Amino acid sequence: MKHLLSLNDWSKKEIEDTIELAIKLKKNPHKCINALSCKTLLMLFAKPSLRTHLSFDIAMYQLGGHAIFYDLSHSTLGEKESIKDFSKVISRYADVVMARLYAHKDIEELARYSDVPVVNGLTDYYHPCQALGDFMTIKEKLGKIRGVKVVYLGDANNNVTHSLILEAQRVGASLIVSSPNKKEFLPNPAAIGKARYEYEKNPERAVKNADVIYTDTWMSYQIPKSQEKRRMKFLKMYQANGRLFAVNKKALFMHCLPAKRGAEVTDEVMDSPRSIVYDQAENRMWSEKAILLKLLGAKIK
Repeated sequence: MKHLLSLNDWSKKEIEDTIELAIKLKKNPHKCINALSCKTLLMLFAKPSLRTHLSFDIAMYQLGGHAIFYDLSHSTLGEKESIKDFSKVISRYADVVMARLYAHKDIEELARYSDVPVVNGLTDYYHPCQALGDFMTIKEKLGKIRGVKVVYLGDANNNVTHSLILEAQRVGASLIVSSPNKKEFLPNPAAIGKARYEYEKNPERAVKNADVIYTDTWMSYQIPKSQEKRRMKFLKMYQANGRLFAVNKKALFMHCLPAKRGAEVTDEVMDSPRSIVYDQAENRMWSEKAILLKLLGAKIK
């Protein structure tokens, strides 16, 4: 049984093949019509979502299958029912499961007892679907991935950065983190294991030769609102703004969204011709089509 819980689960070839398939599907969307006819995707949501919900739902519909949204706040899971029993039951109904949860250990347990593929739609440690869509976008825009230099600005202790680090190492890209040199802002060693990244505290030096400048929210789900002012003080020098982008006049801008304009990024950067955030968001759907086809062993025309 093949799952996608983190990019540690997939080889370099599996990642590259998925990216190539996603690009192929985007260029020829009719090739995959009805590829997953009569298949059902169960989507489990403990955290709210715009992109993950819509991209998976529409991807499954366009592949000829059916997606079911299940809000875990109305579930028996964790209250009256164990993860094991829950997983065993849903495996009898659905062909594939996508789960957007808080604790990564929960999705690992869900997958352990599942008889169908499980896809991580986000946990506190990883966001593999985001990273696959991101590198698909980089390949689409730059024509390559190997040798590409991606600089991540700001709070790098999050699921997106962890997944970007894991994927960059596998596909031969460079990932440079530019953030305050404090544990709370740096990638979690427990999440990235032996994967390596470069570090540069000074954002202007970090972005100087970048191909892509990437940032994300400074207030992830698990961070209490009471911490916002203190975090803004530490992170303000890592804002993606016109001054910083003047240091490098060619780098593209990426953000996994949702973005808080005026915090981690300014309108000037978000709305500039160098911003590819909406292509990036769209490519979540194409890469997720490729993930679903791969996990279910479906053939396309």
